[in-house]
Amino acid sequence: MEVIVDTWPNFNIIICRPDPKVSSNPIGELDTLWTLLTLFLDLVFTSQNKRALEFMKKVTYYSMDDQILRKVLTEENAIDWSTYFLIGGFDISHAPILKEVSSNRGINNRCYTAVRLLYLPDSTHLLKPAADSELESRISSLNLSHVDLVNKTWKFGGNKQGYRNIENLISNFPSCCITDGQGQPLSWILVYDYCALGLLYTLPEHRGKGYGKVLVSAMAKRLHSQGYPVYCFIEEENDTSYKLFKNLGFIEEPSYRAAWLEFNF
Repeated sequence: MEVIVDTWPNFNIIICRPDPKVSSNPIGELDTLWTLLTLFLDLVFTSQNKRALEFMKKVTYYSMDDQILRKVLTEENAIDWSTYFLIGGFDISHAPILKEVSSNRGINNRCYTAVRLLYLPDSTHLLKPAADSELESRISSLNLSHVDLVNKTWKFGGNKQGYRNIENLISNFPSCCITDGQGQPLSWILVYDYCALGLLYTLPEHRGKGYGKVLVSAMAKRLHSQGYPVYCFIEEENDTSYKLFKNLGFIEEPSYRAAWLEFNF
């Protein structure tokens, strides 16, 4: 992964992008801030460049100035527009800029998903659901033998790319599940590589038992105890998950909507 800025040290834009090859060549007028060789996905890369090709090419950014954002996307080589990639978690108000720039380059785009942001300020806001000792004894973590199950039930999975993504998450980030008597997961939650709670799922025949609330509560407490922020993105049409998190004490940021856009698909 590479992290670049428009200017240094006073910057308006930060862009995190895949590093397809190791190069010392300058990138337009943008200053390369640093190369994160061991962050997130790179933690498990035995060969960074070869392994990176197996994952969805994701770009993310933070911008404080729309005009500079447009300039960087239009005039600089900040993004490799020649290949498939996804811009994730950006402020949805920037969607017109991103679509305009890509259209002017003759590159197609589509909305991958649009989401609401909910967060837990601190553990005192968390409303702990009722869970007896028997249920608590069945709380565990996912392992690599569960990758296929999670991938098959994930809305954005079900393919080889989804399998690799989930394999990476289970291997390198926290997960939590409730198992049956044979140790097989009935309900689970994972943490994405950007620290958001996600992939919450309960097998249909085990719904209505409060498993989701127990797992969200357990994972939220774990992350807070380790000093991590606790937040999640919930798709706008997913009222069930929205109500679940709200009932546990999560707070919605009403002025903010995030989106994911695909390009060159």
